[in-house]
Formats: sequence, C-alpha cells, structure tokens
Amino acid sequence: MLKRESKRLKRHGKIRKRMTGTLERPRLSVHRSAKNLYAQVIDDTQSRTLFSFSTMDKEFLKSAPKSGKTAQAAKMGEFFAPRLKEKGIIKIAFDRGGYLYHGRIKALADSLRQGGLEF
Repeated sequence: MLKRESKRLKRHGKIRKRMTGTLERPRLSVHRSAKNLYAQVIDDTQSRTLFSFSTMDKEFLKSAPKSGKTAQAAKMGEFFAPRLKEKGIIKIAFDRGGYLYHGRIKALADSLRQGGLEF
C-alpha cells in the first residue's frame, strides 16, 4: 500500500498532466505542511516563478491571526491578493497540489477570489 504523501504526489502528477501556466494565466501551486502553507505563481512556458508567498513571510506574520491554520490560510489570501494584482497577475490557474479542495486549500482559494483574482 502506498503512503499518504506518495498517493498525493500521484494525484498531483495527474493534475499536472493537464494543467500548465502561461504568462497570461500563470499557475498558482499550493503546498501544505503540518504547520505552514506555501504558494508559488509559476509561468511554465518559461519555467519561472513569478511570485511566491507563505505563512512564514515576515510581513504576513505581523498581521496573521494567532489561532487556527484555516484562519491563517484565509488571511494569507486576503494579504497577498493585492500584491499579485500589483504585479499584473489577475487570472490564475489554481493547482491544489493533489490535496483535497477542503480546509486550508479552500480557505486560501476563496480569499484569493474575494481579493479579485479570477480562476
């Protein structure tokens, strides 16, 4: 039987077969660890990371809520959506990284949508 992480990587591989990020619609890739959440905005045509952010960011930690990882994920989307818009990134392809669209992943996606991003 496969371990949990290898199953997730297998699901992520299936997602990545169909999903690519372009300069007009870059891919927002999400990684979730036990304590933190990381995201990158990637242009796959040039193999470049355009923008990255996480719950470990020093500016974010000053404004982040102290309770609950899901609340932190929602605040992360509110905090970084304006920064993405400043860079000219409005439309993205959301790559959930093989994780279920639930909990922290869903909270991040919903708050990015409320911040004005389209996906």
